[in-house]
Amino acid sequence: MKRRDFLASSVAASALGGLGPAETAPGTPPDATLRPEYYQLRVHHLRRGPQQQRMDDFLREAAIPALNRAGRRPIGVFNVMIGPENPSVYVLIPYPTLDSIMITAERLAADQEYLERGASFLNAPATTPAFERVDVELMVAFEGFPRLEVPLGAPHRLSRIFELRTYESHSEKANATKIRMFNEGEIAIFRRTGLHPVFFGKKLVGSRMPNLTYMLAFESMEERDKNWSVFVADPEWKKLSATPGYTDAEIVSSISNIFLSPTPYSQI
Repeated sequence: MKRRDFLASSVAASALGGLGPAETAPGTPPDATLRPEYYQLRVHHLRRGPQQQRMDDFLREAAIPALNRAGRRPIGVFNVMIGPENPSVYVLIPYPTLDSIMITAERLAADQEYLERGASFLNAPATTPAFERVDVELMVAFEGFPRLEVPLGAPHRLSRIFELRTYESHSEKANATKIRMFNEGEIAIFRRTGLHPVFFGKKLVGSRMPNLTYMLAFESMEERDKNWSVFVADPEWKKLSATPGYTDAEIVSSISNIFLSPTPYSQI
């Protein structure tokens, strides 16, 4: 094989390899030595009525199958249980690299099955829009939790609830300190006390920066309340959270959370 052909084929293989599956086996902690992946969190704000069904049909029949064909999986789709601006649909998409975000978009634009199945949504006229607006955030995974972790039993346990929490900080330095706190101890305490993490991400693009966002999964609200109580009372957590430089007063200015429920076709 000529050197030029070899290099060309190697580049092509690398590009395709970068679009491979991103998830670990359900319930399996991700390998902390892996390169952190990226997350796109899309929030589709809707009006009650036909928009809800149109969005549901589009994601189930067109968008998720096309994203899977492009190598993007697992895709999480969630409805708001408790939180602002309901109805809204949250779509979580993992990417192995920044380049793969653009490559995936190009593949969708060239995917005829996607364009045909999603036509009523993609070509919706101004008189009957498919949604009101879309907010998009881009995050990079924490080094201590570099890959999304699919909860054990997903996607079949539809009664499961997901808690999406965002911590804002007053400065980039404070935000980085809180992320280091997670990486060096807090994530391990989460696991030990029954707070089941799905992902941790530092926001790169979006609103209310600097901040970090993470998602937890629970079987029920009762389990959520019980396990948070265990976490708060944990001696190791009390010691860590009282360490100078790691107290909330020094590094966290605001905390917000939203409770989500998975759709029947969500892969998370």
